[in-house]
Amino acid sequence: MTGRAKAENAFRTIGEVAEETGLPQHRLRYWEQRFPELRPLTRAGQRRYYRPEDVALVRRIDDLLSRQGYTIRGVQQLLASEAGSRRGKPPTPETPAPEVARGPLQILRDHLAAALDHDAR
Repeated sequence: MTGRAKAENAFRTIGEVAEETGLPQHRLRYWEQRFPELRPLTRAGQRRYYRPEDVALVRRIDDLLSRQGYTIRGVQQLLASEAGSRRGKPPTPETPAPEVARGPLQILRDHLAAALDHDAR
């Protein structure tokens, strides 16, 4: 970052988060649409302010997608099942527990479904 470093618990703009994580701003905005758990504060002019927990979630989503091989849908299901378990609800068949292994054909199917979904927009 340019200038002085911010405190660990300070809010960050989308530009600062993009610079910190190495992710483009458009990807962060896209993830806000796809992951309801990622909700930075918005102020006048739609300016986004990411809390420390938002930045941690961005890093986690990036890790799951780019290093662990999850699809967008897989991360959505994982986050939803974790939110359900925090509320004391067991995962439903639509949101399987994260420890369920997915085969290569399921991963390929999810990639193709995501591509078709993206093209349909």
